[in-house]
Amino acid sequence: MDLRYVHSFVTTVDCGSVAEAARRLDLTAPAVTARLKALEDDLGCTLVRRSGRSLKPTAAGLNMLESARAMLREERDMRALANENVQLGQLRLGTFVSALTTVLPPVLRRMYSQRPDLSVSVVSNSSAELCRLVAAGDLDAAVVIEPQFAIPKTCEWRTLMAEPLVVVAPKALAKGRSAHALLASEPYIQYDRSVLGGQLAAKYLRQQGITPHTRLEINGLMSIASMVDQGLGISLLPDWSAMWGRGLAIERLPLPGQAPVRRSGVIWALQSPHAPIARMFLEHAEAVFGVNRIPARQKLSRRAPVCGHGRG
Repeated sequence: MDLRYVHSFVTTVDCGSVAEAARRLDLTAPAVTARLKALEDDLGCTLVRRSGRSLKPTAAGLNMLESARAMLREERDMRALANENVQLGQLRLGTFVSALTTVLPPVLRRMYSQRPDLSVSVVSNSSAELCRLVAAGDLDAAVVIEPQFAIPKTCEWRTLMAEPLVVVAPKALAKGRSAHALLASEPYIQYDRSVLGGQLAAKYLRQQGITPHTRLEINGLMSIASMVDQGLGISLLPDWSAMWGRGLAIERLPLPGQAPVRRSGVIWALQSPHAPIARMFLEHAEAVFGVNRIPARQKLSRRAPVCGHGRG
């Protein structure tokens, strides 16, 4: 079986069209179609079927899709292991958006001070998607919000930061007011409920029986902090360190009792040929954020979703 044909099949399914697959593979559309036909002839079954303007996998195609992805990962890993420079190589790293400015700069600075020969490629996406890419072998490691779903046994997780929810209010408004009093009376800016931090805030308000006057719902912690600074309302947010060093006239008010916590950290693939580099990234991150080391092979417990698959 020609792995180039397998690659064409997987790419076509991912793209949903032969034309887009051809563009990504730098081939002509007829060449991709010919590869698909050759693979189908080899396997003796139809793998894709046209549905309107797109192509979708048949039942047989779906059955072999994960095996096809595994074949491609194994080939990529074999080539990487055969490369005598793999111990240097390139770290394929993912991160959720806010970590681009809070986590990566100090960690990469520390890494490059010791390994100036290291090459790192960085992609930004939602935490749930980054976890999927690590599990699929498309990334070596990722900085993500703690997964609220079970991760494969081929991956490990380590917490770097724990950010309790706090009320963020204009300084002039915060004097002499409690967190709950502000939430119950002032215009409220809701942190996007499609991300974990926003889900935690919404859940806390429900549990406390507080129904704020929601003026806005938006993603982006710094965007919300800027709006609070302009007097547009208050918010309930993870206590993100970057909000407090920008000269904004805002104040944090702790919640009474036990506040919900947003945790962020690193997930990495144990079987990646670049696992040693991923672990080196983790060790530098732990040193930067003062994390106490825990057993190296401790894994995230398998559990049911708590607040959905947040996109933070």
